[in-house]
Amino acid sequence: MDFASDNSVGVSAEILAAVAAANVGAAHAYGEDAWTAKALARLDEIFERRTASFLLTTGTAANALALAALTPPYGAVFCHESAHVMEDECGAPEFFTAGAKLVGIEGRQGKITPAALRATLGAFPRGRVTQVQPAALSLSQATECGTLYTCAEIAELTSIAHEVGVAVHMDGARFANALVAQNCTPAEMSWKAGIDVLSFGATKNGALACEAVIFFDPAQADNFVYRRKRGGHTLSKGRFLGAQMAAYLEADLWLENASKANAHAAKLVAGLTKVPGIRLVWPTEANEIFVLMPRGIDRALQAAGAHYYEWAFHAIDRAQVQPREDDVFIRLVTSFATDPAAIAEFVAIAQAAAATP
Repeated sequence: MDFASDNSVGVSAEILAAVAAANVGAAHAYGEDAWTAKALARLDEIFERRTASFLLTTGTAANALALAALTPPYGAVFCHESAHVMEDECGAPEFFTAGAKLVGIEGRQGKITPAALRATLGAFPRGRVTQVQPAALSLSQATECGTLYTCAEIAELTSIAHEVGVAVHMDGARFANALVAQNCTPAEMSWKAGIDVLSFGATKNGALACEAVIFFDPAQADNFVYRRKRGGHTLSKGRFLGAQMAAYLEADLWLENASKANAHAAKLVAGLTKVPGIRLVWPTEANEIFVLMPRGIDRALQAAGAHYYEWAFHAIDRAQVQPREDDVFIRLVTSFATDPAAIAEFVAIAQAAAATP
């Protein structure tokens, strides 16, 4: 019953097999290999245009280096106040941009609204020498609340940003989960909606350690090869990144894995919402679930060996849901490898605990 993170599970068998196959014999180093070429060509095919794509090992590197390509040291990166780049990258975006400022924007359910974006951009007029200069907007898809931007919402936000010369980055650590939950294509949820640079996640969805930074305008990537090298993410045995990404995209494994994760989340939500005292904090739109539960249920689940994380109460919009005195706020995450039996056991323990006086 491990629902702590989609990082907690292992690697898809197809990807492990691809890594093992790539281990046979020799290949050109530093990504100049057939596996990497196949992966990059497949990314172009999936996104319906020629891209400048680069493989890295971590989401932190993908986000930080992508933002560094868009933002000078005196620039501002606008993002939601609870965005991963704001709260969970240990200062990597600031470090790799050589000092750019992250500016948080409020918004319910982890989403930036057009009005809030306009207001924030208005507070940072270009040319004022005493302020950082507006450079980039970073959108999380899915958000830190497990919610999703529609393609139309993305397009509206990117239009506002582009009006004032601000480039747009998307943190797509769970891009696949967001995509299969919506009726759109990868192109429609990225460059067709105005995204300039995408951090395309694979690790949370079945890879061993592989992410991509995708520039939809190759001209914006003219120095990225050097940024990646300087950042320590140009692997000498780069074929093992290429093998992972190629296998991830082969036969749409990435979409299959994400669909499984989302379906497991829906099943878990369906069970938990029938348990007295358990309440959803935000809609479950992909594979993350945020609930309030009585402390007694939490203790019973912990005693039975369930693993998940408590979340910060300050993130809750109390106009929508009011925590009770004995509530615990938790996050549950499902993955492609979640065992349906673990879902059933988790719900059964919660139901039993709720029925205990």
